[in-house]
Amino acid sequence: MKTPTKTLLLVAAAALTLGACATATPYAPAGANGQRGGYAEQRLETDRYRVSFAGNSVTSREQVEMSLLLRAAELTAESGFDWFSTANRATDRDTRYQTIGDPFFDRYRYWGPSWRYYGRRGWSPWGDPFWGRNDFDVRQVDRYEATAEIVMGRGPKPVGDANAFDAREVIANIGSRVTRPM
Repeated sequence: MKTPTKTLLLVAAAALTLGACATATPYAPAGANGQRGGYAEQRLETDRYRVSFAGNSVTSREQVEMSLLLRAAELTAESGFDWFSTANRATDRDTRYQTIGDPFFDRYRYWGPSWRYYGRRGWSPWGDPFWGRNDFDVRQVDRYEATAEIVMGRGPKPVGDANAFDAREVIANIGSRVTRPM
């Protein structure tokens, strides 16, 4: 294989890898296809479950909460019930800060003109605003995880209960709005 062909293949592989990282967590079971997030449930009683959905850094809070409601509705219908009510529900945000250095400065650290900048600590090419080592960006990375404990019921949903949802209506209304696996 020729060297340009190898290079092209490496560039294509890198692009595909980066492209895969830049997509929202698909609506699938947690750990499916090696992904970090997804939905999970735990049966607590015959008519009670704990349901969760965890997203990655590109999945919005709205998408995480919709996916949680969709999974709760699907689980309710699969279990032979008509409606579910959320006994408690929470969305947690995990915030981390990532620093990204200046690739030019990191690579050409010792290259520069012959003059020096006189900073507070003496002559230094790293103490001034142009050659300063503090050339980096800080990026906030948010990940959301929604959890709910649901109670399921048969027949019409309770009137006046703002936490009660008709399972089939939820599936019909938001089923097409969640990100599905490719």
